[in-house]
Amino acid sequence: MSTMSDEIRQQPVAIERTLKAEWKHAHKLREHFARNPPKLIVLAARGTSDNAAQFGRYLLEISTGIPVSLAAPSITTLYKSHLHLPDSVVVAISQSGESTDTNMVLEQAKASGAFTIGITNEPESSLAKLADHTLLVRAGKEKSVAATKTYTGQLTCFYLLAYALGAPIALADLEKIPEWTASALKLEPEIKQRAERYSFMRHAVCVGRGLNYSNAFEFALKLMETCYVVAERFSSADLLHGPIAMLEASFPAFVFAPSGVTWTPICELLTKLQSIKAETLIVTDKSNKGAAALQVPSYSRLTIPASLANRGKLPVDVFTPIPYIIPAQLFAACLAEVKGLDADKPRTLSKVTQTM
Repeated sequence: MSTMSDEIRQQPVAIERTLKAEWKHAHKLREHFARNPPKLIVLAARGTSDNAAQFGRYLLEISTGIPVSLAAPSITTLYKSHLHLPDSVVVAISQSGESTDTNMVLEQAKASGAFTIGITNEPESSLAKLADHTLLVRAGKEKSVAATKTYTGQLTCFYLLAYALGAPIALADLEKIPEWTASALKLEPEIKQRAERYSFMRHAVCVGRGLNYSNAFEFALKLMETCYVVAERFSSADLLHGPIAMLEASFPAFVFAPSGVTWTPICELLTKLQSIKAETLIVTDKSNKGAAALQVPSYSRLTIPASLANRGKLPVDVFTPIPYIIPAQLFAACLAEVKGLDADKPRTLSKVTQTM
């Protein structure tokens, strides 16, 4: 198997290590924000890190009520426009910490009066040195070009940032995530078998909603860069608003389906997909009884063997995104192997991408 597969399996330990090392830093940040509450949060990233930022936007707005914007780096790098950011927090997310454009966004934000935070896997990177405060993804060296453990590490850091901004998240809540991630890894033998069914897939759609919307983007990216599948990514609402017209019988559709507030609209979409006989595969967990009751063939459902429903003040599905991306990562790695492709070295790509 590939290095990508090995790094996927490292994620429970990497997440646990990040939580243990960074919790004290998140607590220190919480004290800072109690004294200096921000009015706006801006997230700057590219690629997989931008997908993590999508998750961060949902999590932070849901759990703190603070408006969150996703930065358009070209406004700074190409158009040379300067934003006014007093009373704001600007967060740059980068696996390497050497993404030129996101670092420029952070530098300009700092000069404009923003408090800056870096989320990176590299403690000696330019980003780590530039930011006022850094949350480190302690995933260890990531060798595969396709990011896996750094993505879930970035999501972990967003939970810590949400706590720092006042969200009702306890360390005990977060300490369950490595165990749930390990449970998701148990699906690997089943996923290997199912990947064979998709060996000739050339197009697909990946669908999520709410907190798992980012996973739709990340799953699609993994299919594109490791398997060379043209994968479109949608929320269930956006897909129903027009693009579903391109789907037909046997068209592959991958859907994240947790319990909670997103289940009803996801179920509406699944009914539509079933009516057009799309090749649908859903990712869910034991807490979603509705998904278990669906009258679909066994090959159409990947169920994480754990109940991930949150019982606290935050939404039921708040801790599902990290475990849910694991089957998607495994699927991409297994499909690349089935296709005879090198998942670790996608054509024309390198580990660190610098853009302006």
